[in-house]
Amino acid sequence: MRRVRYGSTGGPLFLEEVAVPAAGPGELLVRCAAVGVTLPMVRKVTEAARPVPLGGEVAGKVVAAGEGVTRFRVGDRVTGLCFGHGYAEFAVVHEAMASPVPDGADAVTAVALVRSGLVALGALEAARLAPGESVLVTAAASGVGHLAVQLARARGAGRVLGAVSGRRKAEFVRSLGVDDCVRYDDDGWGEPVDCVLDAVGGGLLTPALGALAPHGRLVAYSSGGGTIQAYDLLVGARSVIGFQMALIARGRPELAEQWRQELWRLFAEGAVKPVVHREFALEDAAAAHEAITTRANLGKVVLRP
Repeated sequence: MRRVRYGSTGGPLFLEEVAVPAAGPGELLVRCAAVGVTLPMVRKVTEAARPVPLGGEVAGKVVAAGEGVTRFRVGDRVTGLCFGHGYAEFAVVHEAMASPVPDGADAVTAVALVRSGLVALGALEAARLAPGESVLVTAAASGVGHLAVQLARARGAGRVLGAVSGRRKAEFVRSLGVDDCVRYDDDGWGEPVDCVLDAVGGGLLTPALGALAPHGRLVAYSSGGGTIQAYDLLVGARSVIGFQMALIARGRPELAEQWRQELWRLFAEGAVKPVVHREFALEDAAAAHEAITTRANLGKVVLRP
């Protein structure tokens, strides 16, 4: 089979021919029809001390099931998180990390919706967003962000705002139905909000925290790092909460499954519509990564093996 790999920090990415992996106990072997590209994986290529498998979200058909698998059979359509090599024609996914793809949804939709949607939904849960409260989403045009603004509305937010880097992204986010959109370099981000979902981190943490109303909550789910001064939290009794979906997936799989079901329900109802920026061939994985690093994407970036 073909898969994408890299040999040293920073790349370049290249295709190689390797044997199809086998499904071990509790694992599924999936013929990949779509693979999601995420900012954390792009950053691993450029920042990890040594090369790591290009894993992440995949969707396709089960072609083999390992010993002890009970929830899926050969031929089932699934999407799930691959911790090994996922930029490939075949990937191994643990049964606990997989979920069925319902009729009416294709593999690309599944990849665009489920993993990014779980992060967005989990961040909203961590923020304890109450009906009628206001929420601002940074990186609102990203694969996670464009779902977060829709999910906030579906969950009863009274006012939904997006924060983006440029005009083109602002137009895209407004098309999703937000009440307003701000630019990172604006002098102020308007009326304070109850919650901020931050996917950027770094130097953006200061204005993001400043956008909170008294007793507001900022959920940080970025891999970009950043520092917050304790005094900035004391002023206005604000809170900062960290969120990582991998901890939920590993430690509370029943909750992850509950969120998956909510995502598919909202998709079926038309309340949430994932947007795919572009589909890239497997051999064009480097171009897919560039779309992420240059912040060119509007919605999800997907590989098609």
